[in-house]
Amino acid sequence: MSPWLTVVGIGEDGFKGLGKTARRALLQAGQVFGGQRQLDLLPACIRAERSPWPSPFSLNPVLEQRGTPICVLASGDPMLFGVGASLARQVSVDEMRVLPAPSSYSLAAARLGWPLQDVVTLSVVARPLAALNAQLHNGLRLLVLSNDGSSPAAIAELLRARGFGPSRMTVLEHLGGDAERRVEGIASEWTDLPIAALNLVAIECRAEPDAPRLSLLAGLADSAFEHDGQLTKRDVRAITLARLAPAPGELLWDVGAGCGSIGIEWMRAHPSCRALAIEADEGRQLLIEHNRDALGVPGLQLIRGRAPQALQGLEAPDAIFIGGGVTRPGVLDTCWQQLRSGGRLVANAVTLQSETALITWREQHGGELTRIHIAHAKPLGEFDTWRQALPITLLEVIKP
Repeated sequence: MSPWLTVVGIGEDGFKGLGKTARRALLQAGQVFGGQRQLDLLPACIRAERSPWPSPFSLNPVLEQRGTPICVLASGDPMLFGVGASLARQVSVDEMRVLPAPSSYSLAAARLGWPLQDVVTLSVVARPLAALNAQLHNGLRLLVLSNDGSSPAAIAELLRARGFGPSRMTVLEHLGGDAERRVEGIASEWTDLPIAALNLVAIECRAEPDAPRLSLLAGLADSAFEHDGQLTKRDVRAITLARLAPAPGELLWDVGAGCGSIGIEWMRAHPSCRALAIEADEGRQLLIEHNRDALGVPGLQLIRGRAPQALQGLEAPDAIFIGGGVTRPGVLDTCWQQLRSGGRLVANAVTLQSETALITWREQHGGELTRIHIAHAKPLGEFDTWRQALPITLLEVIKP
């Protein structure tokens, strides 16, 4: 099948910066779709009809002309946070060819002398700024595509709030064009400077001595979460997540989520991990919303309701954690029915009643029971002794 759709990456240097193949495609096109800024980069010799994207954005105008030779303009590399990636989800690779230009990341790395393979690339274009919270680690370098001219100031404020005020920020405007400009400063001293809408922020992360250290491994300190006491404690949480075994692209149901700690740490394991937090209590729902943003996973989806009723119609998960409600009729059975083949179900019990429910259910479905005893050294007069936390019974089952 001959491609009917050509996606052309164009930089700030416009038509003159394109290769021969991209120029030829635009000269031969009957219609060109793109953002107004990209369309304005085309010279008068391009006779094609110029069609700006609709607002709100939609690919339908392109998809409705399937089979008709057309071009789509994109910034830089269309497959890197670009419209090419969106089109590729709906158009087969045989129907589309992509002609990329250097991305803003590539240009920024070249200007700064940063090896691109050692840099974390992010985008806050129509995405929550809170996602940066998961990437703030001392010594790390970030390249962040801005949503608009207000993004650098908002990023600086986030860095200050997270204890990364000493971080060096470099804003690169209009990369690759005649209007290219660089603005540098320290996050703690950043002011709301006039910044062009088209910009990228380079960040050299530097933490203050007392900044919270948030590891990427499971088992964040309990103090990292706002909670009302309904929290899977740090050591038990690490053991539980090891049994849940998150892998890229997988979906978790966190049932009876409490403050959302299991779902949040699941999503922090890899950027493509997803989680649904099912919680009926309104106060805990607010805690989940706060914690997911503060810990950098704003994509965690909150399901407001009580299992098993709230589980109906949800996407089938790869893993399920049940932290509360195992004694409620239908919770275990509904979760088991909805779990994908090969998926993992992990449930924790504290009370005798919930432990009995897990033991009874295991007799029908199998699985492995583990008893977790954690003790902490606590003062006893002038000395110290071990204080035993409530023991936890953990059930792990893999669905055939």
